[in-house]
Amino acid sequence: ISPTPTPPVTPPLDHLARLRHPSVAKDSPIVVKYASRNVTAAMAEEDATVKEPLDLIRLSLDERIYVKLRGEREIRGKLHAYDQHLNMILGDVEEVITTVEIDDETYEEIIKTTKRAVRYLFVRGDAVTLVSPPLRT
Repeated sequence: ISPTPTPPVTPPLDHLARLRHPSVAKDSPIVVKYASRNVTAAMAEEDATVKEPLDLIRLSLDERIYVKLRGEREIRGKLHAYDQHLNMILGDVEEVITTVEIDDETYEEIIKTTKRAVRYLFVRGDAVTLVSPPLRT
């Protein structure tokens, strides 16, 4: 006699209501997709394909990425989350700020770089000019 499979347990969705965008009606249903634990090789391969630009970002989740920002800022960090606006949450971030000053006497450009390490950083998407995923071989 084989045991009957138990249906998957879905967590309550009450906590997701606070994540709803203000423009969405409060009585509209919350749709959540749960992945099956038995993922076939074909499904895994399909998840690894890039069909849209943000798919490249999705494939870089939990990996270190390079982000170039407006204002001569560059950051490298582990991508924890992102959205369609390229707002991102990065962890273990190294930020490099480059400034160019002109010497008043010699009129030469003086390039200064400032580095800082940040445990977690929220990056606003409208400041992002380039996102480079990790190299894959």
